[in-house]
Amino acid sequence: MGEAPPRPRAGIIGTGGIAHAHAEALRLAGAELVVAVDIDQGRAAGFAEEMGFAGTAPSLAAAAEAGLDLVAVCTPPSSHAPLALEALALGLNVVLEKPPALSLRQLHELQGAERTTGKRVSCIFQHRFGTGAGRLAELQESGALGNPLTGFCNTLWFRKQEYFDVPWRGQWDVEGGGPTMGHGIHQFDLLLHLWGPWQEVTAFAGRLARRTETEDVSTAIVRFESGALSTVINSVISPRETSQLRFDYEHATVELEHLYGYDESHWRLTPAPGQEHLADLWADGRTATPSGHPAQYARIIEAVSSGTVPPVTLADAYPTMELAAAIYASAITGKTVRRGEITEGNPFFDRADGRLEPWKLETSHA
Repeated sequence: MGEAPPRPRAGIIGTGGIAHAHAEALRLAGAELVVAVDIDQGRAAGFAEEMGFAGTAPSLAAAAEAGLDLVAVCTPPSSHAPLALEALALGLNVVLEKPPALSLRQLHELQGAERTTGKRVSCIFQHRFGTGAGRLAELQESGALGNPLTGFCNTLWFRKQEYFDVPWRGQWDVEGGGPTMGHGIHQFDLLLHLWGPWQEVTAFAGRLARRTETEDVSTAIVRFESGALSTVINSVISPRETSQLRFDYEHATVELEHLYGYDESHWRLTPAPGQEHLADLWADGRTATPSGHPAQYARIIEAVSSGTVPPVTLADAYPTMELAAAIYASAITGKTVRRGEITEGNPFFDRADGRLEPWKLETSHA
């Protein structure tokens, strides 16, 4: 028997809250935790000791000298694309926490850097990787469920005003948007992953209850190329927090309700009359994997180890980011937006608010 391949050597840049989820997932996936990077060296040192990293570095360039295979970017959103560009130029594969960029232009720039460097960016959309999503995708692909028809995708979360008082939150040029970009994106990414290309969207958004530059709620109606219709709500002003997805097919309804991550108990399939056998297909007895960073990182580390393309690629993430941009464009302009419409020259290609200063004159109710 040959020797096992060496473990991929990983670093993390940004050691705030979400970095802990990345570090634990990297450990579980078998990566070697090499270096933690933060502008606050004290925080980096504490994080490295807590999570088991061998050392720290003051910059990405210094970290790369340790011989990394990949780096996870866990900094505030405005620095995601610039740091990813730097990491690619240094010869590193990159894992980007959501949102992977603040604009579609930045995504195009990252795709260009991938082609130039030969390295890859993987975007964190971890709900794609739980067993429930995989089972639903297989049943859908088999034709057993019939055509997708209608459903909803609700991210109904609650954030107090203090959440937005953190300096980098709720600002278009730093966070890229409100709950549409930073919260609900996980749920409607799963919706798009399962139901395929979206065709057009009509949306409304507003700042109803929080002092913030961005929206605190948006609602949208999405038509898919298949003809299916779904509503999408993204809120951070909903006291009973929940994340809900409902998929109505010809032969069954499949529902998912959870909060920040799901397991098998959060799914339910209801067969249409005469389709009771679908309940047996759903309960297939396979070993269940919950959604979350560990599920996606297991695939990422496997791909890095084998030299294959890690999930979720920038191309995979583009339709999700494009829908986020289109929700803002529709809500701000009052027009229906079609997929492929937001390109070079469109103000929403460069920035989610199109620099049109939406809701500037509205008075907050907070």
